[in-house]
Amino acid sequence: AALAPFLLSLETLREVKNKMRTELEYGLRRETQASATVKMLPTYVCGTPDGTGGVILWLHVGCLGKLLVCLLGSGRRRSVQMYNKIFAIPLEIMQGTGEELFDHIVQCIADFLEYMGIKGARLPLGFTFSFPCRQASIDKGTLVGWTKGFKATDCEGEDVVDMLREAIRRRNEFDLDIVAVVNDTVGTMMTCGYEDPNCEIGLIAGTGSNVCYMEDMKNIEIVEGNEGKMCINTEWGAFGDNGCIDNIRTKYDKEVDEGSLNPGKQRYEKMTSGMYLGEIVRQILIDLTKQGLLFRGQISESLRKRGIFETKFLQKGGTVGQLGLDSTCEDSIIVKEVCGAVSKRAAQLCGAGLAAIVEKKRENRGVERLQITVGVDGTLYKLHPHFSRVLQETVKELAPQCDVTFMLSEDGSGKGAALITAVAKRLHNIDKYLYAMRLSDETLIDVMARFRREMKNGLSRDFNPTAAVKMLPTFVRSIPDGSEKGDFIALDLGGSYFRILRVKVSHEKKQTVQMESEIYNTPEDIMHGSGTRLFDHVAECLGDFMEKQQIKDKKLPVGFTFSFPCRQSKLDEGILITWTKRFKASGVEGADVVRLLNRAIKKRGVNYIMAVVNDTVGTMMTCGFDDQRCEVGLIIGTGTNACYMEEMRHIDLVEGDEGRMCINTEWGAFGDDGSLEDIRTEFDREIDRGSLNPGKQLFEKMVSGLYMGELVRLILVKMAKEGLLFEGRITPELLTKGKFETKHVSAIEKSKEGLNKAKEILTRLGVEPSHEDCIAVQHVCTIVSFRSANLVASTLGAILNQLRDNKGVGRLRTTVGVDGSLYKMHPQYARRLHKTTRRLVPDSEVRFLLSESGSGKGAAMVTAVAYRLSEQHRLIDETLAEFKLTHEQLLQVKKRMRAEMEAGLKKKTHETAKVKMLPTFVRSTPDGTGKGMPLLE
Repeated sequence: AALAPFLLSLETLREVKNKMRTELEYGLRRETQASATVKMLPTYVCGTPDGTGGVILWLHVGCLGKLLVCLLGSGRRRSVQMYNKIFAIPLEIMQGTGEELFDHIVQCIADFLEYMGIKGARLPLGFTFSFPCRQASIDKGTLVGWTKGFKATDCEGEDVVDMLREAIRRRNEFDLDIVAVVNDTVGTMMTCGYEDPNCEIGLIAGTGSNVCYMEDMKNIEIVEGNEGKMCINTEWGAFGDNGCIDNIRTKYDKEVDEGSLNPGKQRYEKMTSGMYLGEIVRQILIDLTKQGLLFRGQISESLRKRGIFETKFLQKGGTVGQLGLDSTCEDSIIVKEVCGAVSKRAAQLCGAGLAAIVEKKRENRGVERLQITVGVDGTLYKLHPHFSRVLQETVKELAPQCDVTFMLSEDGSGKGAALITAVAKRLHNIDKYLYAMRLSDETLIDVMARFRREMKNGLSRDFNPTAAVKMLPTFVRSIPDGSEKGDFIALDLGGSYFRILRVKVSHEKKQTVQMESEIYNTPEDIMHGSGTRLFDHVAECLGDFMEKQQIKDKKLPVGFTFSFPCRQSKLDEGILITWTKRFKASGVEGADVVRLLNRAIKKRGVNYIMAVVNDTVGTMMTCGFDDQRCEVGLIIGTGTNACYMEEMRHIDLVEGDEGRMCINTEWGAFGDDGSLEDIRTEFDREIDRGSLNPGKQLFEKMVSGLYMGELVRLILVKMAKEGLLFEGRITPELLTKGKFETKHVSAIEKSKEGLNKAKEILTRLGVEPSHEDCIAVQHVCTIVSFRSANLVASTLGAILNQLRDNKGVGRLRTTVGVDGSLYKMHPQYARRLHKTTRRLVPDSEVRFLLSESGSGKGAAMVTAVAYRLSEQHRLIDETLAEFKLTHEQLLQVKKRMRAEMEAGLKKKTHETAKVKMLPTFVRSTPDGTGKGMPLLE
């Protein structure tokens, strides 16, 4: 009867599994995490490396009364050498002050360093801290609460890494670089993951009990970001602290809890871990003895002694002779049954919790059957004769759609902690190396203010000639209103490919757009040749397209998307200011590109060019066709630019104050006047020096796809030269300009296959990268692309603030139309841009609308709008034609009026005159003196 509560049915175990699953979800959600018992702490470990290099000092604090200091040397060929020493932590220090505890830890480190003869070396330190910590990064850990018999004061709520650093400073004998704090469960998972990449769960079943696992970032609401995975330290020992498993807690569990250092806390751990199982057994034996069922009813002094039953007692099957208890053979059998029941329940409860996690992993992956490995460490799992078997059977029973392999961690959590530390050290070095590319929100807000000033200068007649950001009027005054219709040709020239579209806008039941297009290559010799050759090539492609479309003899309006900075005085004129994006055709800068194109296509029967537009304007108009709230166009691809609808009253360069006009900012030149020098890096300057247009388009060279891959390559070359990558090896391919492309950056930053892609790309460049090299290169790519998204967000934020101020509203609601290969193809770019923009401009509700049809359709829509407005003006002119008088007609009116005036003045004709010319008897105008005037009565 005493053991009956320890016999858990399959139904009860399923109930425990379901409750654990609920608590896991609570811990992941932002709104419930604070009150959740299972805290689901992010660890900022985002992958499982498979090799490392260098020498790591590792410190493990957590085993009861034990401190392990270890030196790990590891190389590129997956070999790890370990030298370690165990130090005792006396009980009075475990339960003393925090300062005493960390001073003792540092004393042990000093003894170990002296023992190894390396006291003068500055080594990276990995810190395995086997207690629940809330982390904001890999090298910060705030202690949530003590477990496992520790109770040192002034530690809970403090960053244990800072406390260790402070203790090292107090001793002032050596210097260590603490780069990672890791839970022992995470270290176990990483140790096993070194051998088996399928290992994504870590389990500790020993003195304490805990689990970690790799969770999809999209499910972790308490951490920003949706891409990739992060290891979550569940700290499941606190499961049940809210009373959800009180129905299976026995009176013995409650007695053990009440006698512990932390009553009411870690209830699940007190039912499952080695630190408490022996004490549960002792409580049962006392109860049975009181009932006269054991030891002839005599409670010995040894049985009264707390802690006499240790985990190893259960592991040996409950042999009581060694404890000095006067027992019979029947007593030994009963004690063995008690030990078996308590340990079996512990294994089953661990299995139920683990089943909840593996089922969650299966659902995350969206597979019918999951194959996964669980890395395991802990004395209970390793040494108890039946614990591992019962645990595995329970998981199999409760998660039948999961094939779970259990892998024992032979090296404990140390190797895994070393791997994490090695990776963290490499990333830490990169962060310091590329510190200038990490822009704070304060810096981004400052950049936003600088760009706002540049916009104002560009719009001003006085300052525009010297402004870097030219703020070019486009003479596009309206977005589509849904009434446009017609058949149009659109030309789109802006990169190595030239696109021609036929766009049919019709009205049957609703407005529809049909498009047919053809892409033509623009060879580099044409891009760099003469302007005549370039536009002849465009005309030749246009002729081919019209022939294929069988519209050679039709006279269709043409819209021309020309993706380079042009000064316009009307819609069908564009004076090229300067080439960008590798174009360098001679004889075009300073000329009207519409005139040049018209000259080239005149003999091909095309009627006329109705409009020339920038690709940014085309993008805004394309998206404006679908969303009439769209008033910003943004390009983030080979180049970058933005346009927006500005109030006419702010545009000094164009006559008139009424209405709005689209302004092509040409923001790629932001910084050409030196306004960004404080945030440009040595790599930005090297990119600029090697470009076709040194000193120009400096902002574009920091953010656009044409330059991003080359930026990364330059960084990798310098880091390799300094021995921070590839063991200092540099290949001819890596030294070749253009070999590392922006598409490689996008591939490397993919969440799942990114590291494999990094290895493939680097191998093609002749480098034999280690796994840590791949992680480091991925980190470099992330820093470069993140800076790009942040800078674009800051300039876009300035435009949004301008729109909000123009409208005089507290909160702006608008849509940004976006196009460009970087925005479309990079796996993280769009999300980063959206998030930073909304953070920098919190009082704006911004919708980002991807332009599925590019900017070519927009050129057609600009033409359609111009065509519509032209038709409207024609109809208005027809209606008002009778009111328009010629000069001759006005002279005739004047002559007739003179004749009528004469007739009105003559006595003979006065009566019949239409203009009566009536006398008033007022004979003069006032002379200002007031003299001689009669009084009015």
